[in-house]
Amino acid sequence: MLKQSLSQKMLQKLSPQQIQLMKLLQIPTATLEQRIKEELEANPALEEGADVEISEEFSNEVEESSSEESEDFELEEYLTEYLEDDPSSYRVKTDYGQSEDEKTIPIAVENTFHDFLESQLGMLTQPESEDFQIALQIIGSIDEDGYLRRDPSAILDDLMFAQNIMTNEERVLQILSQIQEFDPPGVGARDLQECLAIQLKQKLKSHNGDDRPLLKNALKIIEQYFSEFTKKHYNKLKKHLGVSELELKEIIDEVLKLNPKPASGYASQSQKTNNYIIPDFIIVNRDGELDLTLNSRNAPDLRINDQYRDMLQNYRVNKELKRTTKQDKQAIMFIKQKIDSAKWFIDAIRKRQHTMYKTMYAILQFQYDYFLSGDQRRLKPMILKDIADLTGLDISTVSRVANSKFVQTEFGTKRLKEFFSESLQTKDGEEVSTLEVKNILTDIIGDENKRKPFSDEKLKDLLRKKGYNIARRTVAKYREQLSIPVARLRKEL
Repeated sequence: MLKQSLSQKMLQKLSPQQIQLMKLLQIPTATLEQRIKEELEANPALEEGADVEISEEFSNEVEESSSEESEDFELEEYLTEYLEDDPSSYRVKTDYGQSEDEKTIPIAVENTFHDFLESQLGMLTQPESEDFQIALQIIGSIDEDGYLRRDPSAILDDLMFAQNIMTNEERVLQILSQIQEFDPPGVGARDLQECLAIQLKQKLKSHNGDDRPLLKNALKIIEQYFSEFTKKHYNKLKKHLGVSELELKEIIDEVLKLNPKPASGYASQSQKTNNYIIPDFIIVNRDGELDLTLNSRNAPDLRINDQYRDMLQNYRVNKELKRTTKQDKQAIMFIKQKIDSAKWFIDAIRKRQHTMYKTMYAILQFQYDYFLSGDQRRLKPMILKDIADLTGLDISTVSRVANSKFVQTEFGTKRLKEFFSESLQTKDGEEVSTLEVKNILTDIIGDENKRKPFSDEKLKDLLRKKGYNIARRTVAKYREQLSIPVARLRKEL
């Protein structure tokens, strides 16, 4: 039986300008120059120049001409069609600069791993396709170790708000599975188990020799008996696989050949390249007072083209003398479209620079002691919501600013996301950043005897001796976030 019902639903519909602003917030200074060039080429009404401000008189001329022409039905129809069009390629520029003597020297980048992954996208789909944009979003969410730490649902949200793409989780996972076939083997895995399984499957595809039974058993261990493997239940593994102790050792040795950090091998190569990081922010210590600026290195000043201004003024004169034609009206509408697009773009620039500066200033104030001293122990626990509350911005906006951005300090150039962490309580009741605990955990594991690496339980005991009140499962969580494998996989024979 068919039944009809009436319901109300609130949907947030973002304007093209809002969508474009979110895109602008995501891009770092390092890519600004190329994006600006593209916009300058696409819109002849926009040009480089120191006069960024649009005069009030000129703005009024645009509005008056629009008002007069809108009385004509044909022109109104044209205007409506224009307004409903989706301007899809605004570009960006930054106003918050610094003096010439403070211009920064580009800093060598530690890796271009994401560029390497994006270079393989041509084998997956066409650049103009929606799948290509989804794949780009997935690749952008892969961390420096090669793991995908974000849930598919979070990627769906990113696609909707940043790219205006509506899709489903099944499609995201399908494209992810294709990315997991890229080089280096294991990239795009969501945890260590999946990472090792991907590498073994790729080895099986390319190996047809006598080692196939060995690889199959290794894959079986990872997929079916991973818990027994990590807990070193070797007797159970021998029973499950029906192999001798010597054969099991050969199988485990095959697993130990795998790379628990897929991106690590590529990073060492890319350190030799000539790629650079251009910091988005610069913090200078002036006799104990911290000064924050936005880097304007790759952002020329922009203004409306004078020629377009003159064309609009000439049209007004000719209209008063009744010398205009239908073609003139169409031409002036084209001019208005380009001028409006340039104005939107310059407005988006101002909003971007204001939002970026406001966010970084809040981070600076929150972590002031760290930026004064460079002491990692001075980093306070800080989450996105803390900065959102200080700035009055949405958490998603803060996230976009923090993602892929760098700040230059006297202690080096840092990623903004390095300053965000949760809190952990010490035995004395003091709250410290989890970043501090992770750094100490990394040092402990780095100094361990590789023939007998520490278990998570032992790591917990060592951290507690240092005053950090931490549970074993929390140690495991931090270790996994650092992409450090379990003790058995760290063991060296």
